[in-house]
Amino acid sequence: MAIEYIDLGNMEYQQAWNYQQTRMDELIERRKTPDYQSNDFAGWFLAVEHPHVYTLGKSGDEQNLLLNFIQLQAKNTQFIHTNRGGDITYHGPGQFVGYPIIDLEKLNLSVRRYIELMEEAIILVLAEYGFSAARLVGATGVWLDPLVAGKARKICAIGVRVSRFITMHGFALNINTDLSYFGHINPCGFTDKAVTSMQKELGAPQDEEKVKKLVFEKFAELIQI
Repeated sequence: MAIEYIDLGNMEYQQAWNYQQTRMDELIERRKTPDYQSNDFAGWFLAVEHPHVYTLGKSGDEQNLLLNFIQLQAKNTQFIHTNRGGDITYHGPGQFVGYPIIDLEKLNLSVRRYIELMEEAIILVLAEYGFSAARLVGATGVWLDPLVAGKARKICAIGVRVSRFITMHGFALNINTDLSYFGHINPCGFTDKAVTSMQKELGAPQDEEKVKKLVFEKFAELIQI
């Protein structure tokens, strides 16, 4: 199956959300065409970097945002309610956000399996950089030292939405992210877990374009198995 890679560059969160919705609607319409099932097109993989923004999932709690409106303005940061799953997270410069808009039915994937494969793609890429990343029971995303008491730290958040078998939203991998912005929220609703980045763990900024390419390649390989 073919997945088209589209790099949106640096784009405001709402603009990228609207773009996702347009692509989702387009794929839903494509499903109605006679030759859809016989061709190998399964959707798009959108890569983007957002200006500073906190986003709250549909089941999230606003109390997990620790700043008021004035403080948000002072930090030139937006706060947006979104329709993905999960609680609150931060997006900003140095973070790789991936939004796959794909047809799960065509790929014969359940939502749970799709999220697992997204996590696995990130885990495999991080392994190439020497990380022993893993999942944390009871939480989505990718973590470092998830089983070590007091040391679990999240390096990649995941929150998706699925409508008529078509996905939107996705993951946010911290590469060279300014982690101080996570100090103003309870990330993903957790009050006792830290957040980290590839730059922090490796002690130097990382090539974001290289990481993006690797993640897309691994993801495209995994979802077609």
